[in-house]
Amino acid sequence: MRLSRSHLRTLRETPSGADSESHKLLLKAGLVIAHAAGIYSYTPILWRAIRKLMAIVSEEMDRAGAQEMLMPVLSPEELWERSGRLQAYGESGLLFRLRDRRDARFVLGPTHEEVVTDLVGRTISSYRQLPLTLYHQSVKFRDEGRPQYGLIRGREFTMKDAYSFDADRAGLDASYAAMRAAYERILARCELDHVYVEADVGEIGGASSEEVLVLASGGSEALLRCTGDGCGHVGQEALARSACEPPAPAEPLPVTEVATPGVTTIEHLAGFLPDVSVTRMVKSLIFRAGDDAVMVLIRADREVSEAKVRRVVAGHEVALAGPDDVRDLTGAEVGFAGPVGLPAGSPIRVLADETVRGLGNFVCGANRTDHHLVNANLGRDAPEPEFADLRVARAGEPCARCGAALERLAAFEAGHLFMLGTKYSSAMGATFLDSSGRETPFEMGCYGLGITRLVALAIEQKHDDRGIVWPKALAPYQAHLVLLSPDRPPAVEAAERIYEQLLEAGVDVLYDDRADVRAGAKFADADLLGMPWRINVGRAADSGIVELVERATGLVTEVPVDEAVALTARL
Repeated sequence: MRLSRSHLRTLRETPSGADSESHKLLLKAGLVIAHAAGIYSYTPILWRAIRKLMAIVSEEMDRAGAQEMLMPVLSPEELWERSGRLQAYGESGLLFRLRDRRDARFVLGPTHEEVVTDLVGRTISSYRQLPLTLYHQSVKFRDEGRPQYGLIRGREFTMKDAYSFDADRAGLDASYAAMRAAYERILARCELDHVYVEADVGEIGGASSEEVLVLASGGSEALLRCTGDGCGHVGQEALARSACEPPAPAEPLPVTEVATPGVTTIEHLAGFLPDVSVTRMVKSLIFRAGDDAVMVLIRADREVSEAKVRRVVAGHEVALAGPDDVRDLTGAEVGFAGPVGLPAGSPIRVLADETVRGLGNFVCGANRTDHHLVNANLGRDAPEPEFADLRVARAGEPCARCGAALERLAAFEAGHLFMLGTKYSSAMGATFLDSSGRETPFEMGCYGLGITRLVALAIEQKHDDRGIVWPKALAPYQAHLVLLSPDRPPAVEAAERIYEQLLEAGVDVLYDDRADVRAGAKFADADLLGMPWRINVGRAADSGIVELVERATGLVTEVPVDEAVALTARL
């Protein structure tokens, strides 16, 4: 492509309002045009990168045994009612819903579990037709309340979503492993540093899930990763696990009640009882988990992970109880609840973080407004609670698996893999005849990978202060040919010859042949656009020499004009 004829228009200033590095560079390089929040046109150069990624994804999904197809973006609400997700997605506000001229109701698909379950339920009738994995790469819509980070979280985007159908759990395990291996190959080809973390199933649902995250310094997700060789433990900050040092043993002292008028925070309590270390204080937080009440005990210098609490209470949504709820359950105002002396017949389930296990002579709420207990001991003054890891882990703490230090990382989600089980097939009546002739719901998995998001994440991870540094597999063009001396016939002749020969050799090449742009601006555009190799054709062409520049390293090599094409084609 000749830049003199291209649609490209780069900017000299960083656009205002961009909230991530990839967003800034996409706008500055003229690769996207924003029409509204979270809605973009992809200009020709970016579309080349997107198509290259889609080709990689298709190759690796096909290699894993999946079959590519295309499903409609528009689907009837009735499918979502059958799956039970219409209300959940509707309450989240993410679902675009519309009516046609006949008042029939439709959904613009944020994902395609309903459509593919309906499809397979109609077409697959026997275990002999399994396993089956179908996928497509298509536009999706989510009415994000706050679109962010450019293409990383938009309202219209392209995603690859795959769906596996198996006769039993063993088959699902094999299909899941095949999809995970395909993701590994895709991300390796894209040269992206990434991790997998156990994740919440969210609105998609199912038994379990993993997120695949691309590491980036400006990432929206905080992770903790073990630095130990061969350990591999990594998790979202709210779910990562650190080891807990047991407290020093203490001889139990008599429990006493002290008046603490208006002392409702740990900071205030520490000032009120200056002789008691905050590590000898226990916070008692009351949560609602569905219809149940849960008290969580944790050492006062630590924070509760609601995600970990949710796991212990079997997936119920967890939220802090309101003041009236706390008063009804404990008899005290917020800030004075505790495990000792709960009202008789209290429905509260008591959980405790491992930081409280063995902690003697601690301070806690007395379940009486404006009072705390000093020298409380579990097992003596209150029944032993259920212990679990319920705290937010911290960087520098020892890994719960191997004891090596945890390090903090930032990342963006690139994809998500779900063990759906029979959630959708049972709800939608999608069954097959098993080997005994019984009607059996399919064991399903689903596997999403953001296509436009992953292209943006490649930029997010691979850039410098001059612009994009494309991974070779995703680069819109492998070479950027720059004519630096358009007024010198030998340079023009050499550049034209190199351009034609690169095209004949099958090398994708962007040719900056603009006669009215200074060399400095051409260099700035080349660095901003970030193709892997740049060929500079200037005054040295008089002597038959051009420069070959590697974008990632800045390494400059002088090569004869006649060797430039062959050398570039091999890179």
